[in-house]
Amino acid sequence: MEIYLDNGASTQVDPKAAKAMLPFFTEKYANISSTHSFGKRCSYAVDDARKIIADSIGANPEEIIFTSGGTESDNFAVKGIAFANKGRGNHIITTKIEHKAVLKSCEWLEKQGFKVTYLDVDEEGFVDPKALEKAITKKTILVSIIHGNNEIGTIQDLMALGNICKKYDIYFHTDACQSYTKTLLDVKKQPVGLMTLNSHKIHGPKGIGALYIRKGTKIEPWQHGGGHEFGMRSGTEDVPGIVGFAEAVRLGLNGRDKHIKQMIRLRNKLIEGILENVADARLNGPKYDTDGSKRLCSNTNLSFKGLEADEIGGCLDAKRIYSSAGSACSARSHEPSYVLKAVNVPEDYIRGSLRLTLSRFTTEKEIGYVLETLPGIVEKMRKVSFIGKIIGKL
Repeated sequence: MEIYLDNGASTQVDPKAAKAMLPFFTEKYANISSTHSFGKRCSYAVDDARKIIADSIGANPEEIIFTSGGTESDNFAVKGIAFANKGRGNHIITTKIEHKAVLKSCEWLEKQGFKVTYLDVDEEGFVDPKALEKAITKKTILVSIIHGNNEIGTIQDLMALGNICKKYDIYFHTDACQSYTKTLLDVKKQPVGLMTLNSHKIHGPKGIGALYIRKGTKIEPWQHGGGHEFGMRSGTEDVPGIVGFAEAVRLGLNGRDKHIKQMIRLRNKLIEGILENVADARLNGPKYDTDGSKRLCSNTNLSFKGLEADEIGGCLDAKRIYSSAGSACSARSHEPSYVLKAVNVPEDYIRGSLRLTLSRFTTEKEIGYVLETLPGIVEKMRKVSFIGKIIGKL
């Protein structure tokens, strides 16, 4: 049995989504920009997909721009708003726990003369709306705050943060890749001007995502060419990917409440089982809840005092349990997680942080096996570590 608990990095493509894509590789393969009837028939599939994704967040179809994924959407949103509005101001506000696509975009913009404020968060990863409002200046043009954090699962209050941006007439962007289909997103009610979405975190194919851009937003296209996607993102559309993305959305929303409830139950069982059976273990991020309003229903991030997460993950891998030492974007770095630093995880815990992320395909049996296996691994590693320290002193 293989147990995949790295769904925060990528997910299994739902077989129904994969099946929906197949005809668009071999039967309906025309370029949707072609003027002939074959191309137009393919374009109808993209139109249908765009509407499914738009409806899922309460948007209009023309407000959905397809991209290659979350990273491109984040880059497009942050850089596109910055350059389109630089005559109005040069100040951007974000947080210290953003996805690297936003942080690296902001760092690059600083080299172009923009000013960036990186907000602190509390020990559960939440942004204080008062701190956001205090950071706003007359030159602030954009606020970018992640909705569901990819490492510790914190779900920010889009209403509270968005209303502050609305009050000062500032564009508000949120990266919702992790929270999409796992929380209620409604841009008719939530004051969000731009929203990053992607496919492979919700059981769709890799390499496809979208950026919601509210009608009337002043934004500079970041990728130039033939003027595809309403002139906002040039490049021939990935029709199979778009179709698979939309089908994954449809499947994710069909029975969403049931899926969320099941993930929360298994997530809480996993957290409680580890905290009760492993000494010196701690949960990072928000306290686990029963409704998924504060913490992503799929997210578990635990630290084990005095141990290295890579070594724990290696032992789990040998047992065919697949986990992560952090976000996939930072997993190969040997530096302690910047997210965990931002939420003040103690030094003797920070390197022993393990992310275990579930999906709607995760089973009770799999969680049971992890709870049977992980405590023993941690105990054995601590014994080896203790003996090593004794030998080192001799």
